[in-house]
Parts: sequence; C-alpha cells; structure tokens
Amino acid sequence: MKKPIAVLLIAALAAGGWYYYQQQQKSPLPDSITYSNGRLELNRLDIASLYPGRIKAMPVDEGSIVKEGDVLAELSSDTSESRVAAAKAQKQRAQESTARADAEIRSYEQQLKVAQLELDNALNMRREDLVSDSEVRKRRASRDSAAASVQAAKAARAESLAAVNAAGAQETEATSANQDMTIRSPKAGLVEYRIAEIGSVIAAGNKVVGLLDPADVSMNIFLPNRQMSRLKVGGEARIVLDGLNAVFPARVAFIATDAQFTPKAVETQTERDKLMFKVKLKIPEATALQYQGLLKGGMTGNGYVRMDEQTPWPSELAVKLPK
Repeated sequence: MKKPIAVLLIAALAAGGWYYYQQQQKSPLPDSITYSNGRLELNRLDIASLYPGRIKAMPVDEGSIVKEGDVLAELSSDTSESRVAAAKAQKQRAQESTARADAEIRSYEQQLKVAQLELDNALNMRREDLVSDSEVRKRRASRDSAAASVQAAKAARAESLAAVNAAGAQETEATSANQDMTIRSPKAGLVEYRIAEIGSVIAAGNKVVGLLDPADVSMNIFLPNRQMSRLKVGGEARIVLDGLNAVFPARVAFIATDAQFTPKAVETQTERDKLMFKVKLKIPEATALQYQGLLKGGMTGNGYVRMDEQTPWPSELAVKLPK
C-alpha cells in the first residue's frame, strides 16, 4: 500500500518540478513592454439608404462575403425612373428651343445683311440725289428692325441654353437618385446582419445591412496613467490570441486623451488601477486580410506595447503567424 503512495508522491513532485522549471525558463517582460487583455474587434459599417422606398430585393444574407460594388439591396425605383424620364423630356424640349433659336438667328442675320446693303445703296443714291430722304429713313428703319430681331433671337437662344443646363442638372440629379435606389457595398466585407427585409418600407437614412471590414482588425486594451507618457501613436505592438500559437504584429493606432474607470473585464499586471487609458492596437491590413477567415470579432487575448523602440522584443513575442 505504501509503495503506490510513494510512487504517486514522486510523480507529483516530478510534475511540480517540471512546471517550476518551465516557468523559470520564461523570461520576464522588460520594463519597457507592457500589456493588457482585450478582445478582437472588426470595424463595422452600417450601410443605409439615401432615399425612402420599398425594398424589392436583398441578394445577400448574414455571413455573405461581398466585394466592393456588390448589390446589397434594391429599392422600388418606379418613382425615381419617372423623374429621370421627365427630366430627359424637359431637356429635349429645351434643346429643341435652342435649335429653333439658332435657325432664327441665322435667318435674321441674313435679313440684316440685306437691309444693310439696301441702306448703303440708298445712301449712295441720296448723295447723287437719286432718292429722297424718306427713302433713306425707310431703309435705315428696316436695317434697325433686322438688327433688333437678331438681338431678340440671341436673347431667346441664351434663355434656351439656360433651360438646357437646368434640365441637364435635373436629369443628372434624378439619374443619381435612381442609381442610389440600388444599394451597393462600399468595400469588400462580410455581412454581419440584415436589418431590413424584402417588402419593408424604409425612410431616408435607415440602416439596411451591417458590414464587417476584414481589413480593419484591432484590439482595445487599457493601460494605467503612469505609462501614458511613454506611449505614442504608431508605436510597435503585438497581439496574442487565446488558443492560437501565434503572435500578430500590430501598431498603436489610437490613444485616448481622457482616462476612464477600468472596465470590469480588464486585468492588469499589477493590482487594479482605478483610472485607465484606452489604447487601440491595429493589425496591418495585409495581415488581417491574409487571415480574415481566422480573425473573428470577440476573440480574447493580450495586447503588448513596446514603450521604448530600443528594447528588443523577447523571443516569445517575436512575430509568428499561423501556418
């Protein structure tokens, strides 16, 4: 009976010794490297409609992977299409008025040339006393009338051109509004949720789809006030996620300007500090996209920040990406 107990005791001591040895092999972090726990976050984009309408199609579901420009939802466009047609018709009428004004200008300019020739001829004949003064006055009146007609036609043409430009602007606006009835993804991403459904009537500005950006992955950690003077935006960082044998590179993307009470889920290296500063660590876009199927919002882990660029990273925090 004593022999099995002795064997178990020796085994326990050996296991304890091995654990102690392993712990001793882990080098403590340098004073210039600090860390805190946090959760991975993917940037969320709430895609909304610019205009009111009834949703007639939604070709995406939760979990759908979309590319930039892919259709997320389509709104009924009967009204917007009729506005485009009306604007085009108005522009066409204005262009026709401009064409008529151009024809009138050419006609009146020709009449003006004839009237000017007749006036010049009458003046020459008057000097030779071949026509009366009344005839000269008559020719001058005809010339002046033709000149006035040219000016009136040019004014009408200017009004027609203004109408063309106004109708063109209305057509552009109506076309843009009609195109916006089809809601497209502003960038590649993952559909997190659908807020609206087919048949829903939405107002302008209503959210339709929630999109996760797999290229924008970060972790918020909280660090005490005493370390803030040594941190800077752009500083090098590391992210280690629970359950993954990997070390992801990161950069300090944001440092809060105001302290806040420490969130309950945050653990610190020392005893709990009352006030902490939020620090955002962001994984490089290329790395985030490379592992977009692996990196998910809510994954827990630790974020490490190097406060002195001269301090080398410990071997256990060297970048090690998943294979």
